Amino acid sequence: MALTRRDFIKVLGAGSAAGLIGTGYTKNTTALFAQDNKYEVAKTGSARILHITDTHGNLLPNYFREPNVNLGFGDTFGKLPHVVGSQLLKAVGIRPSSAEAYAFTYNNFETLAAKYGKTGGFGQIKTVLDSLRDSAGGVQNTLTVDGGDTWQGSGTSLWTRGADMVEACNLLGVDVMVGHWEFTYKEEETLKNIGFFKGDFLGQNVRIMEDALLGDKYIAMTEKYDGNGLYNEDEALPFKPYVIKNVGGHRIAVIGQAFPRTSNANPQKYFFPDWSFGLREDEMSELVVDIRSNEKPDAVIVVSHNGMDVDIKMASRIVGIDAIFGGHTHDGMPKPIEVKNPGGITVVTNAGCSGKYIGVMDLDIKNHKVAGYNYKMLPILTNLIKPDAQMVSFINKMRNTKYDKNVVEARSSTMSNNPNRVGKTYNEILHEKLCTTQQTLYRRGNFMGTWDQVLVNALREEHNADFALSAGVRWGTSVLAGDSVTMEDLMTNTSMTYGETYVSELTGAQIKGILEGIAENLFVQDPYLQSGGDMVRVGGMDYTIDPAAGLGNRISNMKDDAGIAIDAKKSYRVSGWAQVSSVGNGRLMWDVAADYLRRQKHLRLSKVNHPTIKGVKNNPGIENYAGKLI
Repeated sequence: MALTRRDFIKVLGAGSAAGLIGTGYTKNTTALFAQDNKYEVAKTGSARILHITDTHGNLLPNYFREPNVNLGFGDTFGKLPHVVGSQLLKAVGIRPSSAEAYAFTYNNFETLAAKYGKTGGFGQIKTVLDSLRDSAGGVQNTLTVDGGDTWQGSGTSLWTRGADMVEACNLLGVDVMVGHWEFTYKEEETLKNIGFFKGDFLGQNVRIMEDALLGDKYIAMTEKYDGNGLYNEDEALPFKPYVIKNVGGHRIAVIGQAFPRTSNANPQKYFFPDWSFGLREDEMSELVVDIRSNEKPDAVIVVSHNGMDVDIKMASRIVGIDAIFGGHTHDGMPKPIEVKNPGGITVVTNAGCSGKYIGVMDLDIKNHKVAGYNYKMLPILTNLIKPDAQMVSFINKMRNTKYDKNVVEARSSTMSNNPNRVGKTYNEILHEKLCTTQQTLYRRGNFMGTWDQVLVNALREEHNADFALSAGVRWGTSVLAGDSVTMEDLMTNTSMTYGETYVSELTGAQIKGILEGIAENLFVQDPYLQSGGDMVRVGGMDYTIDPAAGLGNRISNMKDDAGIAIDAKKSYRVSGWAQVSSVGNGRLMWDVAADYLRRQKHLRLSKVNHPTIKGVKNNPGIENYAGKLI
């Protein structure tokens, strides 16, 4: 039975209908503690930082199942964020089956989802942000930062080329943001979006390619967009590296860090041929020293899309950063990590994804430096929050826009516009019920999710393929068992600007090589060498993986669904989608999967290709794994 609003408040013992169990962590507290807490959180410091990240175009409330597999090895073994499920509950002091347990773990997901409802929604986020600003004494005492991956990830964000999310961010009052998937629109589209964004779009680690500065074409393009994309020609900086913000009468320096491997993970030549990305640790360190020396700030913070492990390593090596507000890895962490470095301590946080959380950090600034902090991660439980009327009005109006011949969905000119959608409103398209599902569909986790199995099954059928590969991206909302699967649900798991599918011939040895390379990206122990994402999803084939082994030695025992060993010399038909270096000639992934789901009517996956995993039985980053552990 679903929990009513009255029952929920009664359970929490809160004194207000806006009440919510909050999680609090202070520098002087050794563990999390549950407390009745209103969204009007009393400000305990001098300046309040409000943090959202990785909303991936999700303007509407949604379900998002947290991972039951998030493995850590070496220095990251058993450390946040590589602790899941019941182990995470113990580590941070959260009661099982509570609202917090629902928010931060996969445990009893279906039962607790039915009880507590959906999470997120920009209408609800706006209400909570406004409340947090009011309780801090006004917007002048707060700074709202966005860790990126905001302008992509839904049908409407794809069809508007991110413009819907730019306006939504403006309505939220985002002051500063960084990017990753924001760069997967065409360069001019990105610059146009940045021009409409009312906050500061930062990127200390983004550079203009030398060849672009030698000609006139790039300069002319930036002039067309009021200079966006050419912040400093001499230093080849397309965007501001940092900005100084006055928060509560204190000077806060905010440095922006885009995803360092944007050009490795996404099609650079198609979307951003004039920009390069990198970690650029030395430049970051020099910039912090320069800001400290010349700007005399009261605090220095970084808004990052590095991913949490990379942020933790960076925090251990760079002196002078007070806090890092991170994104990319979708780690909904109820407590921050205090990282020691030669100059003191840097606090590292991450605020999950899909609009599920708002991070709140109150900095205690004394004598022009940070003397302490208080941090809360607030889960956004949709049913308990009255959505902001202005945001709801915007979303409704935008979704009643009609899909027309100007919509661009793909790189391929033959598939850039779908005539079957022309004339329909976005709502009409996205509300289509494709089928019902007899099992919960989810994606997040190091190896395989049920949503991923849907995609690889669809690819195999579409291209008559032996096997299928689907990228292990972390974004994508969940659908509860028994519910209808809508086109909207599908689009939140597939919407990207390079969604063309393909089929190719690969030998068994080549398939193994692909799996080995991607496993290296994920499990290499140096976070600076990780490219992000989870393991590629494989359909039609089972295999064994030893994550702690070295490159070339992780993958073994590859067999097809009939149990027949994969022949290294034999050629197989392999389908996939979202190629980085070339454009597939197959239909777009969402159209392929939509047809597959329509044929199912009542979806029940007969098999999910969970790989067998070696050496992780005692790893707190895995729990209730549906595959085999050896």
